[in-house]
Amino acid sequence: MRRQGRDTALSQRRITRRALFLAGTQAAFVGALALRMRFLQVEQADEFRLLADENRINIRLIPPPRGQIYDRNGIVIAENVPSYRITMVREDAGDAEEVMRRLDALIGLDKREMARALEEMDRSGIHPVTLADRVSWTDISRVAVNAPALPGVTTEVGLTRRYPMGADFAHLVGYVGPVSDYDLKRIDEPDQLLRIPRFQIGKVGIEARLEDRLRGSAGSRRVEVNASGRVMREIDRQEGEPGTDLQITTDSALQSYLHARLEGESAAAVVIDCENGDVLASASAPSFDPNLFVRGISVSDYNALLENKYRPLPNKAVQGIYPPGSTFKMVTALAALEDGQVTPEDTVYCPGHLEVSNRRFHCWKRVGHGNMDLHKSLRESCDVYYYEMAMRTGIEKISAMARRLGLGVEYDLPLTSVAGGLIPDKAWKRRVKGREWVIGDSANSAIGQGFVLASPIQLAVMSARLATGRQITPRMLKSVNGVEQSFDTAPPIGVNENHLREVRKAMFAVSNSRRGTAYSSRIIDDAYRMAGKTGTSQVRSITSAERESGVRRNEDLPWKHRDHALYVDFAPFEKPRIAVAVVVEHGGGGSTVAAPIARDITLQALHGGDPPLAAYPAKDRNRIRAQQERLRRERPGDSRDGSDRA
Repeated sequence: MRRQGRDTALSQRRITRRALFLAGTQAAFVGALALRMRFLQVEQADEFRLLADENRINIRLIPPPRGQIYDRNGIVIAENVPSYRITMVREDAGDAEEVMRRLDALIGLDKREMARALEEMDRSGIHPVTLADRVSWTDISRVAVNAPALPGVTTEVGLTRRYPMGADFAHLVGYVGPVSDYDLKRIDEPDQLLRIPRFQIGKVGIEARLEDRLRGSAGSRRVEVNASGRVMREIDRQEGEPGTDLQITTDSALQSYLHARLEGESAAAVVIDCENGDVLASASAPSFDPNLFVRGISVSDYNALLENKYRPLPNKAVQGIYPPGSTFKMVTALAALEDGQVTPEDTVYCPGHLEVSNRRFHCWKRVGHGNMDLHKSLRESCDVYYYEMAMRTGIEKISAMARRLGLGVEYDLPLTSVAGGLIPDKAWKRRVKGREWVIGDSANSAIGQGFVLASPIQLAVMSARLATGRQITPRMLKSVNGVEQSFDTAPPIGVNENHLREVRKAMFAVSNSRRGTAYSSRIIDDAYRMAGKTGTSQVRSITSAERESGVRRNEDLPWKHRDHALYVDFAPFEKPRIAVAVVVEHGGGGSTVAAPIARDITLQALHGGDPPLAAYPAKDRNRIRAQQERLRRERPGDSRDGSDRA
């Protein structure tokens, strides 16, 4: 009995220990659970509340308004216009293809746009993708009424780019277009805005070069959505920073006139203010409608531009480089004068050619000009005089003078693809061609042929520097967000003023002397008289047979084999205000084709509208009257005064 009692007591002690252990374990588990619950409900409450909110709240980017672009007089040339659009977020839509089929049955969608939208949704994730743009209010209403059957679909009002001046500013302002994969690859750290499908960025021109200023920064908004992804309400909004408004130096009326005057040609023209370098107009013809590119140009429209032999897409005014021909002769003349190789009175005999190293270099006038001094050589554009100046002066000094006058310089303009041209020297030929410079190269360069290449804007700068004797540099930005852009007074070019004066007098004779090559395109009004220089540059070599026969009319050649026609000028002669350069591709003679265009542009720029007919030679007045009347009918919005005074 005593033993049995001891066993019972031992058993009870064991049960008590097990009970205590089990109770302790349970207490520890409950305590741990309580601590975990406290951690989740108290310490992690904000995080889980945010996770819960994300199931019903979306944060979406708000594209900022793109900066607008104005001409020098405050006329808008690139603006934002409201546009109704329909978008979809794939995450909210569920079966996106089914939703798009319903939407298509409701308002009718473009099948290509539907396919492109599906591709964009695969990349976009949470970003809205545009299904239809520029839709009518009727379609917007239909979508709103059927909203429960269209999860993830939203109607909204956005902004799209529009160019009210159309083709007139296509090469300067450029255009915007949807962001491409190429755009994303070339940008090191793409802005999140660029991830939004079909977000528009600048592709060429000012739109592209000043993209960072024009784009602005994104805003954001928080919207509450229901279980089907439908936006119920906007909780809050943070506006972004709108893009910078820009004002350029170009005058829209003058720009419009340049395009009208160059119509039918493959050409370029530039007008520069001789005081501050403002580019008052810069036209490349033919042009194109930049509005076609805003949402992606059609294949047929793009092919039509590519197949046009007049090449409407490049900006010939700053990208096109041409042999300057006789417009380069002022460079050679100044180099020779500065080097002391000639005086204005010294003469060179022109028999129609010059023998250089057993090679004959011809003058454009087969029978020759006879004795030529500086004034006569520029007035009548004698080639032999400048061959001789090249022999005396050498290419190094000629090239140095060309650069001093603004040729061979790539100007820092807010445009894409600004060409630097080419002013050759001995080192350049050795480096690029792998051959030594020869004396014949100097002869060709002296008359703006051979390796020499210049763009129309460089030729306009050269003319402005000849007119003023100062280092005029072209500029295109007048103000940024209403703040005027300052400019420094241009320093002197470092050329003897007496030498410049002699060259200017000779250029005046080109346009105003009866023997001048541009006399038929002179300005009659004394207040506006111009000084200029014609140029005709070859695009192919002339054979001996052609030269001997004397039959080589440009109009008898295929268009692409005809000479380029050039003209540069500044006006008024006594106190220059503007400088002009015109290049007509394969136009023929500078005196017959480019000079009349430049004269008309010069008068238009100086007068600020249609000049009186008395400013033109009598033989041109009927043509000018008809031209003015046609332009008034075609461009009724232009602010020209329409004077017909005889």
